Formats: sequence, structure tokens, C-alpha cells
Amino acid sequence: MNFEVDAFGTIVIAVFFLFIGRYLVNKIHFFKNYNLPEPVIGGLVAAITAFVLYKFFNISATFDAQIQTILMLMFFTSVGLGADFVKLKEGGKSLLIFLLCIILFVLVQNAVGMSLATLLGLDPLIGLIVGSITLTGGHGTAGAWGAVLENQHGIQGAIVLGMASATFGLIIGGVVGGPVAKFLIKRHHLSEKFTEDLSQQQLDETSDTAPFEHPKKTRLITATDAVSTLGMFALCIYFANVMTDFSQGQWFELPTFVWALGAGVVVRNMLEHVFKFNIFDRAIDVFGNASLSLYLSMALLSLQLWLLADLAGPLITILIVQTLVLILFTAFVTFKIMGKNYDAAVLAAGHCGFGMGATPTAIANIQAITNTYGPSHKAFLIIPLCGAFFIDIVNAVVIQAIISIFG
Repeated sequence: MNFEVDAFGTIVIAVFFLFIGRYLVNKIHFFKNYNLPEPVIGGLVAAITAFVLYKFFNISATFDAQIQTILMLMFFTSVGLGADFVKLKEGGKSLLIFLLCIILFVLVQNAVGMSLATLLGLDPLIGLIVGSITLTGGHGTAGAWGAVLENQHGIQGAIVLGMASATFGLIIGGVVGGPVAKFLIKRHHLSEKFTEDLSQQQLDETSDTAPFEHPKKTRLITATDAVSTLGMFALCIYFANVMTDFSQGQWFELPTFVWALGAGVVVRNMLEHVFKFNIFDRAIDVFGNASLSLYLSMALLSLQLWLLADLAGPLITILIVQTLVLILFTAFVTFKIMGKNYDAAVLAAGHCGFGMGATPTAIANIQAITNTYGPSHKAFLIIPLCGAFFIDIVNAVVIQAIISIFG
């Protein structure tokens, strides 16, 4: 028996499990100690509940996809609207270095997947599916490339395999980020060093912050600010939908969320630096954080964990190895290249999030870390832009190149 849940019901259920996640993180020492994100824990409880209902009672639910899409677009739009060019200069060299880490990891991830697939007697392109297509790309990329591999390269079941792998990745990406960062912070005594630096600098809490930084901080906004900000969100999302339709089949075709993010960047900087319009960062932060939490909760709420049963032994083996590779890469390569300091540890947690998950998972990871150990302005500048924009471009180029060679 399948139940259709409308938009309002979907929001109610998502909020319910989001609060469950918050309660469990506060009450269970293990979750809090290893900085597991509240939306991830709540979403996992929802996904497990759905799995039990389906397996033992043959009950399933279909949740409203449109409201989830809207929240996703609001999240990415908030990334763009928070991208002040003046503040982005603070990322500077670090942004480019982190981007190189991403490129290197995507290559490593695909090399591992394809090598193991070959050793296990599978088509190398299946290793690509259990590589950056699903683990870095997520469910959207899995669906798009899965169709290409099924129709053009004869990989039967590529879409189902891709969705199952992306589901695995989304869960793992939200689970390993916190422990990796905690290990690095404790091993290198970064919390103590950071506290000393913080007391010396006497950071001003009223200063501008990056998007999604200090998600639990109270921000005072007015109805006028809220209306103006929602108008900007609506403009960016409307433009994104128009450009998605217009660019379909063209060389400049991009996912809708990338158009939304890009529109946010343009709108923000045109209004602020050309028309001298006052941008309400506090309202952007509130809407962005609310959209992030609800979207991530809904994404996990909609997961069909029974899809993981479709993964045969060899594919589970590849995914386990990919998890170990991610942990080792972020702990010893990303952390080292980014400076072996507190910011580098937070960036490693974020890299775990979108290295085997999605950008919202990466943001949730770094929020969980900074809520415990203190702010990392650099991470909140770099992770959203790299995870939401650059990583998709890098991944698309790499995937296309590999398929052209091995296809």
C-alpha cells in the first residue's frame, strides 16, 4: 500500500524527524561526541522507519517532490546571494588549492572504482557508476548518467545501481565527516590552538559572516527584510527555471540549481555594488539555513533503503573501499594540503560530505563541527562554492572524458 503525501504533509513529517534528530544528537553522547549532523540523524531514523514499514507491512509513501526541489533551489540560491565578491577574496588562494584537492580526489575515486570493477570481473564503466558519478555527483548525476550508460553503452540497471550507490554515499558522507574532523582536531590539538587564536583576535560576533555560518545564532529580521529577500530568491529561481528550459540540448546546458546559484551571485553583487542596495544577509542566512535543514531531512526521508539490497557483493566491496579511500584522502591529503590547522580539519569534514554525498551534507558536517569547536570562516566561504558549483563542472568533465575513452 502506497500513500501519497502532499507538500504540507511532507513538511510536517520532515520537521518531525528533524526535531527527532536534534533530540537524539543532544541526548546520545556518541552522536554529539562525533559531531553527527542533526538532519542526517533525523533523516536516517525516517529512512529506517520507512524501510521497516515497507519490509514488514508493505507500506510505503511517496512524498511531494516539488517542495523538496524548491527547498533545494532555495538552498543553492542562498549560496549565491551570500557570495559577496569582496568577501570571496578572503577565499583567494585557499579556494584554488581546495579545488585542486577536489579534482585530484575525483580522479582517485574513479581510478579506485574502475580498477576494482575490473579486478572483480565487472565492466569498468560500472566502477565509474560506483565512483564519482554517484558518490561525488549524487542522485541527480546518477539518474542523468545512468540513463546515458544504459541507452548508449549497454550497462543494464545503471540507473537503479546509481540510485542505490548514491543512497549509500549520502548516508556515509553525513556519518564520517564528523569523526574525521574530530580525529584531526584531537590528534593535532587544534581546538586548544584555535581557542588561543580566538582569544587573541577577539572576533566581532556582529561582523558579516559567510552563508550558513553560526546556524543556531539568533538573527533579528523584519517583515520588510523577509519580503525583499524572498523576492530575490523568487527572481533567481524563476531565472533558473527559464534558463534550464532555454539551454536544454545546448552546449551551455546546466542543472537548474547551478543557474540558481549563478543568478544569486549576479543579483547580489549587482544590487550591492552597482545599485548600492542594502542586502539583508541576516534574512538570507535564516532562509538558507532553514532550507538546508528541511531539504536534507526530506532527502533522507525519501530514501528507499531497500534499494541497497540490489547491490551485489562486489559492488558493496567497492563502496566500502571507496569509503576508506575517502577517509584516508581527507585526513591525510586534504588536511595536509589545506594547512594542517583548524580550518583544514573543518574543510576535511566538508570534503567528506560532498566526496560521498552532496553539498547540503557537506554544509551540515561543517556546521556540526563548528557548533562544537568554534567558527571557521574560511570553510564556510570555500565549501558552498566548491561543493555547489565547481565540483559539478569538474565531475562532468572527468566523467565525459573517461566515458569517451572506455565507452
